[in-house]
Amino acid sequence: MQQPYDTPGAEADAGARVLVVDDDPTVAEVVSGYLDRAGYVVDRAGDGPAALARAAAHWPDLVVLDLMLPGMDGLEVCRRMRGHGPVPVIMLTARGDEDDRILGLEVGADDYVTKPFSPRELVLRVESVLRRTRPAGAPGVLRAGGLEVDPAARRAAKDGGELALTIREFDLLAFFLRHPGRAFSREELMREVWGWDFGDLSTVTVHVRRLRGKVEDDPARPRLIQTVWGVGYRFEAAANGS
Repeated sequence: MQQPYDTPGAEADAGARVLVVDDDPTVAEVVSGYLDRAGYVVDRAGDGPAALARAAAHWPDLVVLDLMLPGMDGLEVCRRMRGHGPVPVIMLTARGDEDDRILGLEVGADDYVTKPFSPRELVLRVESVLRRTRPAGAPGVLRAGGLEVDPAARRAAKDGGELALTIREFDLLAFFLRHPGRAFSREELMREVWGWDFGDLSTVTVHVRRLRGKVEDDPARPRLIQTVWGVGYRFEAAANGS
């Protein structure tokens, strides 16, 4: 891990509870210290069962979760937490393999950070994810292509049936519905939806694939979220005749 330095100046989501799960005491201590100084209530756990017990006792607003845990790995912890209720998850991984990062996103992680990382960057990622769970001045209900998205209530539905979306999937779908018919590059989506000016573009690819699996009648032949070759993606509001 890089040497600590000043925490970000942005104001934390007051009182938000963050669960830090890492079997490396040094990493856990540094991360917890930065989050504490940023104004978060921090719980810690050193393995999967302890993390699940902590979450059951005090449900977190966000989890910083190490992928490589003894016994029960971070992917299984993420799956089990998701089984009890929606919670944002930022995955920590020491692996550089893209497949491992994508797997974390596939099981529902909203973001990932590769070790070694800057604690300051991690706090900024936490702030970014939490900010999107509590949008200020959210617009009215968005409707297109048989989909309905309520940004204020953080609820989405397809043909009247509620959709189970992660935070990032929800934000991505809402963004598409706000900009029908316009093609966006992956770089633009990362900047506008994730709030990042740089990052691994496979993050966008994975989330588009997961979102298609939930909103398309046939994800293998997407009609709503279409690929624009050489550019990126476009949302077709009238694809289902809406």
